[in-house]
Amino acid sequence: MTLIVAVAMSQFASDRPDGLEYVAEQEGFADAAREHDLSDSALADYGDGLTGNSAVDTAIAGLVGVLVTLGVGWVVFRLVRRRDDGAVTH
Repeated sequence: MTLIVAVAMSQFASDRPDGLEYVAEQEGFADAAREHDLSDSALADYGDGLTGNSAVDTAIAGLVGVLVTLGVGWVVFRLVRRRDDGAVTH
């Protein structure tokens, strides 16, 4: 279900700048921004330019984001659970 929501709801994402970008534009320091080290990666800017279709690019970025988040959560859960398995209960 989470994957369906990520792919479907990502199509309704706003094209407007987020709050930080909006304030930077309003306060006049948006031009001082630099590209980050990962700005050339495949999923930067919601996968823009990945396939040439912005709807598909956004869906892929949402899908990958959910899968990575679930993967990291699963690993953390397993690590915490493994530590708790060794505890003695009375």
